[in-house]
Amino acid sequence: MRFGKHFLAAGLAAVVLMSVCGCSADKAPRLGREEKDIIDGDGVMRVLTVSHREDSLLLRSECADFLGRVLRTERFSRLAGRMIETVTDPSQDGVGIAGPQVGLKRRVVAVQRFDKEGEPFEVYPNIRIVYMSEEKQTGPEGCLSIPDIYGDVERSRTVIISYTDPATLEPVRDTVSGFTAVIFQHETDHLDGILFTDRL
Repeated sequence: MRFGKHFLAAGLAAVVLMSVCGCSADKAPRLGREEKDIIDGDGVMRVLTVSHREDSLLLRSECADFLGRVLRTERFSRLAGRMIETVTDPSQDGVGIAGPQVGLKRRVVAVQRFDKEGEPFEVYPNIRIVYMSEEKQTGPEGCLSIPDIYGDVERSRTVIISYTDPATLEPVRDTVSGFTAVIFQHETDHLDGILFTDRL
């Protein structure tokens, strides 16, 4: 996800609460050879765009979870690092990126947490939004996979995300509000084959 600097400066407030939920990745498919090759590469990952037909088809795909045991591997750590390296690269300068944008039909996103001290990038495997508030907010959005197009999108002001903690393999819930909630909604849309332009 990409935003103009003027919108980032708005600094929407956020609240974070943690609790446990009941998610499972027991039935997730194993990583395929092509997925392993993408993850095992070096440096900044290629970002898929709608201007290429094959990319566009993959961007419209629904994504699968990771098997829990994969999250404790060096391969997943490498993927997490490369996703953050890609989204923060000056060529992208984004605030979030999702699995399908780097060629993986997996439920994983990297999001900049503007609601946390230091505004770190964090990676969330097997993520879903399990609650969206009726209270809305509208703001400009852009996308690394749809270059040079921006538009105002209405999103929920508060969401609850559910994901698998890679360290414990336990399901976790996190309540997120404001600008960071917008990023999570944008990125999890990607995991269901939805682009922000569908919401304009």
